[in-house]
Amino acid sequence: MRRVTVRKSSVHGRGVFALRAIPVGQRIFEYRGEVTSWRQASARHRRSGRPGHTFIFGLADGRVIDGSVGGNGARWLNHSCRPNCEAVEDGRARVFIETIRNVKAGDELFIAYGLTVGEAITPELAADYVCRCGAKRCTGSMLDLTSG
Repeated sequence: MRRVTVRKSSVHGRGVFALRAIPVGQRIFEYRGEVTSWRQASARHRRSGRPGHTFIFGLADGRVIDGSVGGNGARWLNHSCRPNCEAVEDGRARVFIETIRNVKAGDELFIAYGLTVGEAITPELAADYVCRCGAKRCTGSMLDLTSG
């Protein structure tokens, strides 16, 4: 029985929603896509012409999973400053999405992106990565502002 579906999100574009209640500590699905280098995925992303919109998921070994190639519904997870899920890497270049809080049927699933960019964060760049989560303590950005 399917636990999630992808549909229009009020936060941003598409989102992933629970079809039924999912308790804390449950593995929902794997983040799938082509495992490749940052260089190749970044070049592909630049060619797409969609700043601030990425399906690139960084791995501990320096490679990435590019959900734009062979990806699944996990690529539609939106960011929140108060997520109900987290991404867990298993050490074999696989990332799984697991709940960190109880999720009710109909809730949108979120992870905290913590995005990093290899350049100075200008007002223009920050605008590309503005957060729309609406959390009480929203940082206003999908970027990891602590790593600067």
